[in-house]
Order: sequence, then structure tokens, then C-alpha cells
Amino acid sequence: MPHSPSDPLHGNAAYSALLTEIREGRISPGDRLRETELAVRFEISRTPVREAIRQLEADGLVTHLPRIGATVRKLDYSEVMELYEMRLVLETTATRMATRAASEAELAELHSINDDLSNVGKGAEASRLNRQFHRALLEAAKNRFLIKSMVSLQKAMLILGPTTLAESERYDSALMEHQAILDALYARDSLAAEDAMRVHILAGQRARIRALRSEFDNPNDIYPSD
Repeated sequence: MPHSPSDPLHGNAAYSALLTEIREGRISPGDRLRETELAVRFEISRTPVREAIRQLEADGLVTHLPRIGATVRKLDYSEVMELYEMRLVLETTATRMATRAASEAELAELHSINDDLSNVGKGAEASRLNRQFHRALLEAAKNRFLIKSMVSLQKAMLILGPTTLAESERYDSALMEHQAILDALYARDSLAAEDAMRVHILAGQRARIRALRSEFDNPNDIYPSD
């Protein structure tokens, strides 16, 4: 039986679709979310689209600007740094926990994901596999409260912009960093695993800072060049 346009399933589908478009860069920070256009694109009524936008606002991904309306948020520099600080805390903790809690099957799956990542080259598929790697590692930690906190943080990170794995240098480095994490996990060395994840997150943060620097580069900048 087909669902009515206001059915909750349509609202969930609209929410998931909007998250995907933000994640994949089809909707960018600063873009306006027009209910009518989105309803036509998703082939549903405006009501579930409106509900999805409200949920994104509750997630902190959307803001309402005067005379413009619902818009995907742009993070300022300090917010980006704060996100990475929290990611460092949560993912190093998850990695430490995974050294004792991960099964051999889970470690094998992490190894397989990283192998797949090494074969796809930089780009959208690399980004997807990288998310899969980090999610599998988080699941291997087996702490539902940590997972809940990380899922909330990952939603906020959707509006950071394009993945840093689009850079060849960062892609190659990330693969080696993942391998260092895996080596420590297989050895059940919690300190080495935590350190390896710290190196990985900080390297990603540095790549993000470089991207922000080029984004903020302005030929009309008032600051002196020396």
C-alpha cells in the first residue's frame, strides 16, 4: 500500500536524502533549502521536507537566516577546531576500547575495508570506505554511549566541506595511518592504538586547516602580506 505524502516514512526518507546530499557535496554550506524545489526533487509533498529541515536544524546542520530562510550552516574556524578536538577525544577512546573488545572477525573486517580503500583511489568512494572503516572501529569498541556521541559529532562534521581524501597526499597518508592503527589493534596494544589514532586525527585536522586557508584566501584581504 503506498504511503501518504505526510507518512513518517516519507519524512525519514527526506531527512536521509538531505543528509546524503550534504555529505556528498550536492548541497553545500551556505546553500538555501527551498521546500518546493526539494519536494519536487524527492517526489514527495512539502510537509515531510519541512519536517526533515526541522530535524536538520535540531542537529545543528541548518540555520534560518533573515529574508533567506533555511540554509545549511557554515562553520567558522573555531567551530572546525572544536569538532576535531571532540573527534580526537572520542575516536582515541574508541580505539583504546577496541583493542580489548574487538573480535578477530571485526579486525579482519577492518583490514578488508582498508584493503578496499587502498584500491579505489581518491574520491567519493574513498570517502565512503573511510567512513565505513571508522564506523566499524567504533562498533568494535562496543560502547553504546560512545557510539551515540560519535554519531552526533559525525552529523556536525558533514558540513565541513569536501573530504580531505580528495588530495592524493592525504589519501596515501591516511592508508598508512589506518595500517598503523590496525597493527596496534592486532597486537592488542592499547597505548599504541590510541597513539596511532591520535596521529591520524591530527593529520586530518592539519589537512582541513590547509583547505580552510585556501578557502579564506582573498586577494582583497586587508592583512599585510609580510
